[in-house]
Amino acid sequence: MKKVFFALVGALIFYQLYQTTPPIIQTVKHNDVILYATSWCGYCKKTREFLAENNIQYTEYDVEASEQGRRKFAVLNAKGVPVLDIQGTIIDGYDVSKTKKVLSAANLM
Repeated sequence: MKKVFFALVGALIFYQLYQTTPPIIQTVKHNDVILYATSWCGYCKKTREFLAENNIQYTEYDVEASEQGRRKFAVLNAKGVPVLDIQGTIIDGYDVSKTKKVLSAANLM
């Protein structure tokens, strides 16, 4: 009985590992807006909400959890979060009016 059980478990594991399903590819361009943030920051949360409310697609880096995000954030010489990079224009902190102006100028809003 144990052999049958282990054979079934092994077959299931093999099936899960070697199942060929095509990868899901999205053609969403996120490189225009990059948000550097942390999970616990209140202003980062507000920035996320602002971007979502305005249907702005963005890439987010958690500067505490992502090594790549930490490196990119360090290059900016930013002192805190959130930091928005909108097509090369850097916005330090939560500044809705400046963010709207930059997004509008970049035809993203």
